[in-house]
Amino acid sequence: MNLIQHFVNGKVFKSSSKRTSRVFNPATGEQTSEVSLASKDDVDAVVQKAKEAFIDWSNKPPIQRARVIFKFKELIEKNSDELTKLIVSEHGKVYEDAKGSLTRGLEVVEFACGIPNLLKGEFTENVGTDVDSWSIRQPLGVCAGITPFNFPAMVPMWMFPISIACGNTFVLKPSEKDPSCSIKLAQLFKEAGLPDGVFNVVNGDKEAVDALLTNKDVAAISFVGSTPIAKYIYENAAKNEKRVQALGGAKNHCVVMPDCDLDQAVNGLMGAAYGSAGERCMAQSVAVGDQLVNKLSKKVEALKVGPGSDKSSEMGPLVTKEHLEKVKGYVDLGVKEGAKLVVDGRNIKLQGFEKGFFIGGCLFDHVEKNMKIYKEEIFGPVLSVVRVKDFKSALNLVNDHEFGNGTSIYTRDGDVGRTFASKIKIGMVGINIPIPVPVAFHSFGGWKRSLFGDQHMHGNEGVRFYTKLKTITSRWPSGIRLDPEFVMPTMK
Repeated sequence: MNLIQHFVNGKVFKSSSKRTSRVFNPATGEQTSEVSLASKDDVDAVVQKAKEAFIDWSNKPPIQRARVIFKFKELIEKNSDELTKLIVSEHGKVYEDAKGSLTRGLEVVEFACGIPNLLKGEFTENVGTDVDSWSIRQPLGVCAGITPFNFPAMVPMWMFPISIACGNTFVLKPSEKDPSCSIKLAQLFKEAGLPDGVFNVVNGDKEAVDALLTNKDVAAISFVGSTPIAKYIYENAAKNEKRVQALGGAKNHCVVMPDCDLDQAVNGLMGAAYGSAGERCMAQSVAVGDQLVNKLSKKVEALKVGPGSDKSSEMGPLVTKEHLEKVKGYVDLGVKEGAKLVVDGRNIKLQGFEKGFFIGGCLFDHVEKNMKIYKEEIFGPVLSVVRVKDFKSALNLVNDHEFGNGTSIYTRDGDVGRTFASKIKIGMVGINIPIPVPVAFHSFGGWKRSLFGDQHMHGNEGVRFYTKLKTITSRWPSGIRLDPEFVMPTMK
């Protein structure tokens, strides 16, 4: 059985721990690999290597760091098919969805290539007589990222390219469910010329996470996952005096107004609710409207479910058998709570993939806000339709939910759209856009219990998170003037 190790200090790193976890192909249900789970001693050793590498890397001019990242970008593009297939084989996404997620991660790498400009500070001449003042941004040290199973390329790339571009070194702890993509990215970064120890991948479970949270040499922690774990990460990182951004769960609503283009809204909802099998924090899991169900139900029933390797598949399997049972359990619960199950995907069977972790699209109608299937994040292809009497009720419904990650509204009315954008208590808002994920040069993050910490990910917020501000105020006495030079001035 193939054993996936760690990638530390520019090479494969063998753990001192004998503990492992199984890695599956979700489409077949078969185990394909084992992944080594790091011990606390392993993590401490990795952090030490990253700390040593920080000394030289942080002193490299930003333009030199950018050149390495440019080369990394080229290598990702060159190896995109291999990376995409790794995502498909371990996570289960359909090929085009996996490729799209890689592209969105690559956009953050492209943004990080502009780091020389992004690190420019502010300058004020003569804040007092012959006194100047200016600000600079400097790297933090060793930073760490703890990432979920649902985007094994994109979410790590929200973090480490910007952190490393800013002059930090980085330790990535990816999900042990689909670890191979992170290892490949680390190998490509080394090939791009990144010095050993600047980017390290350590696989593990809670023991590795806790080691990162308590290690005194880790300056900052970035996390994406469920709200209970995000809260745990935030509290323990802060307790250990670390900077922290912890993105949690979601229950994203799509409000469909009577005046909208209904076909556009239904098509948008199909991709937003059932794309990636609903395993994403920006999935639209609640539709608010009265005229949806007839059109939606026909499209949900026609969803082409199949292995991600089949490019005609529209929706692949869930990531593990345990998660499949959890999602089915929520569908069972919704029926028990009294919601109307319009489309039931629990009993789907695919010839040749009988052991795969598949569930078809599920659609509930007449869901009430006191039901668990409304209140809790299901993280699967389950869409709940909630009916309200008017726009104000829809606005209040969204605002009253404990999560505040993303939301959308479909309307032709500019006043309604503008009011919704202004009054909604949500971090990312779409107007006639089904999945309002910000592009790389803007920043990603929710409100309420969807984000613990003050700063969002990537974009300028990412640069601020991975740097600390320093302000210098100076006065110089009169000095000796140098003789003139007659050569072209250059930066040395």
